[in-house]
Amino acid sequence: MGDKSPKAKNKSNKQHEASKNQQKQAASSKANAAAAAKKSK
Repeated sequence: MGDKSPKAKNKSNKQHEASKNQQKQAASSKANAAAAAKKSK
């Protein structure tokens, strides 16, 4: 975590964005699954 070079910073930002997007996708797919389950009952 001590690396402050622009490249390292850029890479960690990209990884952060990717994990945020993954969490968003997981949350929305979970919400969709719940909605679909409610509809089917």
